[in-house]
Amino acid sequence: MQRKSSYGNERFDARHGRLLRQAPQSLVQVKAGGSDSYDRSRHLARLLPIGPDEIADESATARRGILAKLSRALRAERNRGRSGHWTYDLNRHLALCQAYAAESRMAKGDRGFDRMPR
Repeated sequence: MQRKSSYGNERFDARHGRLLRQAPQSLVQVKAGGSDSYDRSRHLARLLPIGPDEIADESATARRGILAKLSRALRAERNRGRSGHWTYDLNRHLALCQAYAAESRMAKGDRGFDRMPR
């Protein structure tokens, strides 16, 4: 007995399943690729409401503050996405993830910011 596809097209179901399996791997590659080309002065000003003096400050304390702000912004964006809010932006979410990964890589010696949020 042949299984009836929910979409009426078995080829579509196979392609859809393949895309769903590949999506997490693709997102990991996008996050990693974007954090490699991260430019703090260009990208951070567009993501967070901070001034040029905070962006220019590269001390450990300032970096921890920026990481905390990025973490809060990521949490807010993730909550918007989970709730299906109309203001959710996948590109902003990815940009925040990339900025967080790059900033935490630059602050490797700091404790408490080793784990990257989703």
